[in-house]
Amino acid sequence: MIDLRSDTVTQPTPEMRAAMARAEVGDDVYGEDPTVNQLESLAAEMTGHEAALFVASGTMGNLAAILAHCGRGDEVIMGDKAHTFLFEAGGISALGGVHSHQLPNQPDGSLRLTDIREAIRPDDPHFPVSRLITLENTHNRCGGTYQPPEYIQQVVDLARERGLRVHLDGARVFNAAAALGVPLAALTAPVDSVTFCLSKGLCAPVGSVLCGSQAFIARARRVRKMLGGGMRQAGVLAAAGLVALRTMPGRLHEDHRRARLLAEGLRQIAGVRLDEGSPATNMVFLTLEDEVPFAAREVATRLQQHGVRVGVVGARRFRLVTHYWIRDEDIAATVGAFRQALAAG
Repeated sequence: MIDLRSDTVTQPTPEMRAAMARAEVGDDVYGEDPTVNQLESLAAEMTGHEAALFVASGTMGNLAAILAHCGRGDEVIMGDKAHTFLFEAGGISALGGVHSHQLPNQPDGSLRLTDIREAIRPDDPHFPVSRLITLENTHNRCGGTYQPPEYIQQVVDLARERGLRVHLDGARVFNAAAALGVPLAALTAPVDSVTFCLSKGLCAPVGSVLCGSQAFIARARRVRKMLGGGMRQAGVLAAAGLVALRTMPGRLHEDHRRARLLAEGLRQIAGVRLDEGSPATNMVFLTLEDEVPFAAREVATRLQQHGVRVGVVGARRFRLVTHYWIRDEDIAATVGAFRQALAAG
């Protein structure tokens, strides 16, 4: 089965499995797991921060970050297509009492600086306190688009000017760095905190890492414990993360190349419309034209019968994500499956 639903479906490589089997472990809640400590140290170094925290998921990392930055009744400014707003079960409000102020994401996933500036509340007891700005890079629901270092620095400068902090949801920030051809730290060092996923394009089985200052990570560690995320002999998982950080970032351009190949093939099929500029990284978004008599879910069912799984993200809309386990021949097979699925009566 060719699985293009997400890069979260990636399974660990043989090298990762071997590293997991021989991992040196200890009790991470006591700070005694050497493999976790090594992963956190490497992640902090790569992102340009003082410290890091291994967490179970990107959702936990974002939640821990926002709760470490904000108190109850504080406000966080984010995009209306942000993963934290759409897909994290309202955790910042339900568990942290943090209010969100959503601004319209631009097609490239950015927030307009004028919108951010106008969203920052004046000092008035009627209003929540504007405490934090969150960005997403790459941006999932904006087509896997990315923001360059210059934009991130502009947001950080604005935040500093107004006394706010900046958190970066960098679930796929390694893809952004690969697409831009810049070091990871160029995108992550300016912000106050960043979380990135090990279990997406980096191909590890479990986990994300949250990075920031020593003081911030100390607060986030307490939040992680509160959320039930204090893991014990977690070095078995961290070992795969170490392999991921050492071996995967340099090959992400291959996923991007295959996404472009996939887009080129799909553009040749009648009834399929790709988003303008798609793909920016490893995600291909496409919509069925009105002339196609099938809904997206029916087409997805037909595709599965041809050995291809895709993500349905709307009534007539798909997301296809390339990753480590997708090869060139899979791209050709996927294009062929779409032709057959849309031609079927």
